[in-house]
Amino acid sequence: MHEWVTEDPEPGDDLVVAVEDLVRHVRRSSLAGGLSPATASALGRLGREGPQRLTDLARDEGVSQPNMTQLVNRMERDGTARRVADARDGRGVLVEVTAHGRAVLRQRRAERAEALARLIDALDEPERRAVETALPALARVIRDRGAPGT
Repeated sequence: MHEWVTEDPEPGDDLVVAVEDLVRHVRRSSLAGGLSPATASALGRLGREGPQRLTDLARDEGVSQPNMTQLVNRMERDGTARRVADARDGRGVLVEVTAHGRAVLRQRRAERAEALARLIDALDEPERRAVETALPALARVIRDRGAPGT
């Protein structure tokens, strides 16, 4: 029999666990397209940032180029993304979201928004105001800082 030893919580652990739980809950609520987490992340990035070279997409998603190639192949088969010629560099190829991919992204965002709204509706008024102030403020800081490590 194993005896599990838990460490004393560090300051801020409660907040980290709460954010992890929130992210996990909201991610599980978006089922449209039946996308894997990696596919949803890459497709979401393409939807937000526009067409990208496969190498750039792999770097930004933190995966190897061969893994991203396989992922893009699956997205092409699913009809959510396609490869197109780079108009600025005729030798280059970009990956972009298709109309079907944009529809899947819109549905997934609606599902996540609904899941988040249900959670917020379960709060009392002071908690609701706090969340509605804190989440946009955290999002602004994330946008202002850019990618991790920058």
